[in-house]
Amino acid sequence: MTARKDWDTYFMDMAYMASTRSQCNRRHVGAVLVQGKKLLGTAYNGAPMGVPDCSEAGCMLVEEYELVRGEEGEKVVKKQRCIRTIHAEQNLLLFTDREDREGSVVYVTDQPCWTCANMLANSGIKEIVFHRPYLKDSEKVTTLMERKGIGFRRLESYEPPAGTLTEVHH
Repeated sequence: MTARKDWDTYFMDMAYMASTRSQCNRRHVGAVLVQGKKLLGTAYNGAPMGVPDCSEAGCMLVEEYELVRGEEGEKVVKKQRCIRTIHAEQNLLLFTDREDREGSVVYVTDQPCWTCANMLANSGIKEIVFHRPYLKDSEKVTTLMERKGIGFRRLESYEPPAGTLTEVHH
């Protein structure tokens, strides 16, 4: 008899299963909303409903520059992102109710970007659990969650279910 999965593994597995619906060429991301032990919603990243996605129409990449202040002074960091795709966390917020989000936990395959972190910070959730780090925004997202009192943790030793992990292109 195999060991029963713990709740973190169980819900992160569901987030990875949701990510398999993504058609994004760069990153498949899934997210689930959980209240207690009850699954309230799932989402993945992709183009708006009824609009050709990146696999059909190509990525809509834009370059952005961010001024980063650190101990060594200021430096400009160049970022490239696709603006066709709605992120999994954004879709999760669009398709769940505020009442359901109050005090809930979001499990997401990837650490939220800055924009998603801001949205989640105002969504009523109490915790974000993620697997893969997103280093571009990690420090400022972590600081935001600390300031908001939102739990923020990575499942480092987690192993996604077979067939759900996709190659990540930056």
